[in-house]
Amino acid sequence: MRVIVESPFAGGFANVKYSRECIRDCLARGESPFASHLLYTQKGILDDKVPAERKRGMEAAAGWVEGADYIAVYMDLGITPGMVVGIVRATKLGKVIRLRWIRNDRREQIIESD
Repeated sequence: MRVIVESPFAGGFANVKYSRECIRDCLARGESPFASHLLYTQKGILDDKVPAERKRGMEAAAGWVEGADYIAVYMDLGITPGMVVGIVRATKLGKVIRLRWIRNDRREQIIESD
């Protein structure tokens, strides 16, 4: 399954580390995850602190949503404004949203679009 990963990014290395945990969780589930916030923000690609570059990255990520089977929203650290943009976009496209937690025993919650 092709999965778009939504997890917090801004805020330092702790969020990068968490996003990597999310990718690992997807792989352990047999999924093919895509986390644009980890890819596009690597040194020499885009600078997330420059608004125009952040916007360019978010627009590029939007191109991947249509081909995704669903969106995995990792909830342990809360939801950021950037994640909300991705969730809204996916919902408008009728994608299934899967709310996930990896740092506690909460069960995944699935939200189906109408």
